This record gives sequence, C-alpha cells and structure tokens, in this order.
Amino acid sequence: MRPYTSQIIKEVHVTDSAPVIEIRDLHKSYGALEVLKGVDISAPAGHVVSLIGSSGSGKSTLLRCTNLLEDSQSGDVIFCGESVIWKGRGLGRKPGDRGQMIRIRTNLSMVFQQFNLWSHMTILQNVMEAPVTVLKRDKAEVEEAARAYLAKVGIGDKCDAFPAQLSGGQQQRAAIARALCMEPQALLFDEPTSALDPELEQEVIRVIKDLAAEGRTMLIVTHDMRLAADVSDHVVFLHEGKIAEEGSPDAVFGQPKTERLRGFLSATAA
Repeated sequence: MRPYTSQIIKEVHVTDSAPVIEIRDLHKSYGALEVLKGVDISAPAGHVVSLIGSSGSGKSTLLRCTNLLEDSQSGDVIFCGESVIWKGRGLGRKPGDRGQMIRIRTNLSMVFQQFNLWSHMTILQNVMEAPVTVLKRDKAEVEEAARAYLAKVGIGDKCDAFPAQLSGGQQQRAAIARALCMEPQALLFDEPTSALDPELEQEVIRVIKDLAAEGRTMLIVTHDMRLAADVSDHVVFLHEGKIAEEGSPDAVFGQPKTERLRGFLSATAA
C-alpha cells in the first residue's frame, strides 16, 4: 500500500477503517435499459482503483453515480463511512439530503475527458473559481494554492493564458490542477487521456503517476491498460454492467481468469 497523505475533509468525519469510496450492489438504469447490474467497489485511503472494459460496459456511468452526478436506482454509495441518504424508489430515487450531496461532491473532485474549462476565464481563474465561489475560501489563499497546483502539473507559466491558447494536454493538466485545488479526499478520472494524441497523452499520464506516487486516493476510468497497470492497487474489469473480474494489476493483466477478460486484453493490445 502506498503511503497516504491525508487531505482536509470539509465537515466529513472519517474513520480509520472506512474506505474513502465504497459502492455496494449498485444498480443504474436509463428507462428499461439497465446499465449497472449490482456493482461492488471499494477504494481505501491512498489506493488507486482503475475501471477497465469495453465501451458501454458501465465504467463512466459508475463514476458519475459515485459522484452523484447520476442517480442510481438501488444500492449504497458510501463516502468515508457515510451512506448517501436517498428519497424515493426505483427510477424516482434521488439524494435526500442536499447538504450531504454537496459535501460529498466537493470532496470527490472529477476530471472529465473533455476538460470542461470555462473559455472566458484564464487558467488561473478556472482553477480558483470553485474554491472561492463554492467553498467560500479566502481569495488570496486560493490564488496561492492555485498557482502552486498549476506549477505542480507543469504549467505554472500558463496562469494568464486562456484555454484556447493551450494544447489539449495542457488543458487537461489545468483541469487536474482545478480538481486538486478543491483539496478533495479523492480524485475521479473519466478517460483523462482519450481525447489526446499520443504525445500529449504522456504529459497527462506523468501527472497521474506522480499523484499516485503521493498516495492520493483515485478512481480512474481508462482505456490505457499500461496506465492502469502502472498506477493501480486494484483493477476492476466491467462487462455489460457487471464486474467480470478484478484483482491486482499483476493478476488482472498477467493471469486473467476469464475468457471475457482475455479477449478484451487481446483486443486492446492489437
């Protein structure tokens, strides 16, 4: 297990034994289409869990359900030992405590595939916006932290640039700095390199590897098997909304047990 660098939790009480993220028997449907069919995942503090699988297997949906960007129909979402409170049932189920939902979301920073930077703001303003407006933190302190995080991801000289003036790799690194500036308990990555060409992809991979080496808790949806093998403590292979196989990177990539996983790895290596 990697050494864990504890992060400040805003109004969240963490027990030593509780995983940062825990999903139990999660089901998610879009109308009659069931996308997640009873998924269980646990991400202890300081661990990196990678989700792999074919398009449509439910990886990104699971990530969005974890961050409460999508409503699930049954099952438990637990953050640092605190279960999400629900109201309603089935397709009508929604988070039942808005304060809790906001608290959990601000502690699970998400990095999206398409960067989602505000085009009319500088890179520094993009990174500062949520901590200042959502968390109501002191602007001067946030600016100092934002500059430090931009330097950390290797674009400290781009503070006054606008997103359109940056390469895709630089924009994604800015998005990572924005996520870090929220001082989250965990980072969620949704295909962070799939929109980049191979050269720019490596810029982002280096940053993710550095974060993993620091012992940050991360849940990563990725198509990059080498990244998953290099940074993960645990790898989960999803197939048609279910966990078909999971285990350590050595076990999943070196000794796959199921024909489904062997076929998937063979296709991605081609």
